[in-house]
Amino acid sequence: MRLITREEMRRVYSMEEAIEAVKLAFSLFSEGKAIVPLRTKIDVSKSEGQALFMSAYVEDTMSLGLKIVSVFPNNVKVGKPAVPATMVHMDPETGEVCAIMDGTYLTQVRTGAAAGAATDLLARKDATVGALIGAGGQSSAQIEGMLAARTLKEIRIYDADGERAQNTAQTQGRKWEKAGVRFLAAKSAEEAVRGADVITTITTAKDPVFPVEAVKSGAHINGVGSFKPDMQEIPSGIYLKAKRVFVESREAVLSEAGDLIIPIKGGVFTEKIITGELGELVAGKIAGRKNNEEITLFKTVGIGVQDVVTAGEIYKRAVEQNVGTEFTF
Repeated sequence: MRLITREEMRRVYSMEEAIEAVKLAFSLFSEGKAIVPLRTKIDVSKSEGQALFMSAYVEDTMSLGLKIVSVFPNNVKVGKPAVPATMVHMDPETGEVCAIMDGTYLTQVRTGAAAGAATDLLARKDATVGALIGAGGQSSAQIEGMLAARTLKEIRIYDADGERAQNTAQTQGRKWEKAGVRFLAAKSAEEAVRGADVITTITTAKDPVFPVEAVKSGAHINGVGSFKPDMQEIPSGIYLKAKRVFVESREAVLSEAGDLIIPIKGGVFTEKIITGELGELVAGKIAGRKNNEEITLFKTVGIGVQDVVTAGEIYKRAVEQNVGTEFTF
């Protein structure tokens, strides 16, 4: 059995590789070639948190595993990750656990890669300005995913905690200085979004975080937060304004994403607003953006197939490069 740390995962695996792995995972899922039960959820109300158990099996890639991930927003107040997690990677031929790896980093990478994949497939090719709403623990990977997909020159960051937005902008500015990317801390979500070509939201908000009218024609939006039925970070009107709406799993978003559940229950629109699954787009079964004026949108809640396929790729790289620590119980 191999223990693989965050730094070791980062050393052997890139965001570009993760984006391609997630595209493959979504494609196999949409083709019915993956077994992905809906995640099991346990509310831990005393701590205002939630524990999630996500499993999947993909025969084509020989990927099998389970991720235990928790969402405890208050952790940031004590300097701990808001989304702590552990990934258990298994051998589908024997059922044995062959690796345990940092699930927090895996979650960040595969979530950033999901938005990166959607941006690569749907955003305008000439996109230059990005906006990120939410500067928590997922923000760095979301920025990395954006920049792996498009050559952006400016990224505006907004967070309800203005100091956190400012700190994130400064940190990311130093990280991407050589790439020529300018980072700004916006005073409002509207300021961040207005004129942006690629917009990513990664919040736990229960009310929409930006106004519909701030979104310009031709923009692409990644709705990455809002993973519970009572959460809504994307305004309902933007779904009506968007010409192409994609999800990673119809079943998952219609069961878990308040961004869709709330307006559907309110009669704003029906589930027919969904154009299709991103995996169907990857496989060429449906069309993506048709012109530079369309607003496109990708809503994701995260599914286990992303974790097991990405974890499997990381494990292979770790074995090939002799990275990680072998141990037995």
